[in-house]
Amino acid sequence: MSSQPPERLAILLERETKAFAQLALVRKDGTPHVSPIWFDYVDGLIILNTARGRVKDKALARHPVVALSIVDPKDPYRYLLVKGPVVAETEVGGFDQICDLNVKYRGNPNYPQVAGQVRVTYKIRPDSWYPEK
Repeated sequence: MSSQPPERLAILLERETKAFAQLALVRKDGTPHVSPIWFDYVDGLIILNTARGRVKDKALARHPVVALSIVDPKDPYRYLLVKGPVVAETEVGGFDQICDLNVKYRGNPNYPQVAGQVRVTYKIRPDSWYPEK
C-alpha cells in the first residue's frame, strides 16, 4: 500500500476543495461511530481537531487508529478512503488549529470559544488509500 494518495484524487485533500471527512472510530462497547469532521492535510499527515471528552477524543485515546472517507463535494461518486494510526496528539495550539480549520471551511478565523473547553489536535499518518491509483 502506498503512503501517497492517488494522484487523480489528491485534489480532495487540498484546502481549497473544502471536502468533509467521515471519521470512523470504534466506541468502548465495540460499536462503530462515524461523524463528519473538518480536516487538513499537511506534510503527508491528516490533521483533525476535537474537544477533550467528546466521543472522538475518548475513542482515539482507547484505539488510536482511524478510517476516513473523503467525498468530493462536487461529485459524491468520487471519494477517497484512508486508514492509519494517530502519530501525534496535543492540546498545545488546539484552539488555534480549530480556528485555522474554520478559515478553511467558513472563511473566518473566529471559531466560537466555549468556556472550559479544551481543544486537541490529532495527526494521522495515512497507511493505506483506496482507491490505490
